[in-house]
Amino acid sequence: MSFSSLVGSSSPSSHPLVPYGWDVDWEAEFAPHAEQGLLPGRVVRVDRGQCDVITPAGTVRADTEFVVPRDPMKVVCTGDWVAVDPEGSDPRYVRTLLPRRTAFVRSTSSKRSEGQILAANVDHAVVAVSLAVELDLGRVERFLALAWESGAQPVVVLTKADLVPDPVTLAHLVQDVETTAPGVPVLTVSALHGDGLDVLVALVGSGTSVLLGQSGAGKSTLANALAGEDVMDVQAARDVDGKGRHTTTTRNLLPLPSGGVLIDTPGLRGVGLYDAESGVGQVFSEIEDLAARCRFHDCAHETEPGCAVRSAVDSGELPVRRLESYRKLMRENQWIVAKTDARLRSELRKDWKRKGAEGKAAMEAKRGRWA
Repeated sequence: MSFSSLVGSSSPSSHPLVPYGWDVDWEAEFAPHAEQGLLPGRVVRVDRGQCDVITPAGTVRADTEFVVPRDPMKVVCTGDWVAVDPEGSDPRYVRTLLPRRTAFVRSTSSKRSEGQILAANVDHAVVAVSLAVELDLGRVERFLALAWESGAQPVVVLTKADLVPDPVTLAHLVQDVETTAPGVPVLTVSALHGDGLDVLVALVGSGTSVLLGQSGAGKSTLANALAGEDVMDVQAARDVDGKGRHTTTTRNLLPLPSGGVLIDTPGLRGVGLYDAESGVGQVFSEIEDLAARCRFHDCAHETEPGCAVRSAVDSGELPVRRLESYRKLMRENQWIVAKTDARLRSELRKDWKRKGAEGKAAMEAKRGRWA
């Protein structure tokens, strides 16, 4: 059966893949592949060289042998739009990937500093943070840096809000996160009681959202609540530390009854940055604004005279924790980029040597004054 016979002469708005995010731009992008008789589809799950793809003919199982590049950033991922063999082909293959609009990427734990794509073509990055354990604001900042870098709009959802019955305490927790996440909606949700779900449903009701967070953050429970049925297995978090048991082991794409598409992901223990300088800058926008007022354009915000950032810390306008977290993430990101960029690596070494020499000279000057 041909592509044209499957979709007829219907407009893109009535295309059978519209519930999965299909639009006029994807239609135009796919046009050359349609002329070859291939079917459009969206990857809903990837597993060991095979993937499930939703097409106008339904869900098909396809092999990814022809789209396995050496670059790990270009491997097939949940959320990708692809061209697959038409019905009757055996086996069926993914023939090509359409260019991604956005991609949520973290660094792998390998020593090669490779990137790992967690989800493709996402509009909202929903970061689930459990209120059952102590807030880790540094981890929230890390997730948000990657979210901003992906090109998606971040959203922080404080889950298990029913475990914080005191409204004053809950308000303080929300304020702490809002300070940590400038420009990001912060919602409180209790999937158990349904509190706050209406706001989240409205927010993710269009486009594609990826659900991120640590194991035990309540992501699977939240996914079930948004989907209106138990589509994901749920396990209780460990009482001893509130951590989960990796209920979700693959990334799955789910159409939502109220509109929109959700990609649920496994719990992330490690969230390494991957070339996310602009994302870090977005998370710490108040520091970036202050830095623009420093006397020196290359101010390190340490001991330089006329440093607006240090002045803000001294006056209490900027929390010390925010500056320390900013420095940590910028250093980490710089190091990751330098491992794959020889020129930058050389510049970093020179900078470290210069700072070392300056520190040594300062110490010798102090000794001279003490002598």
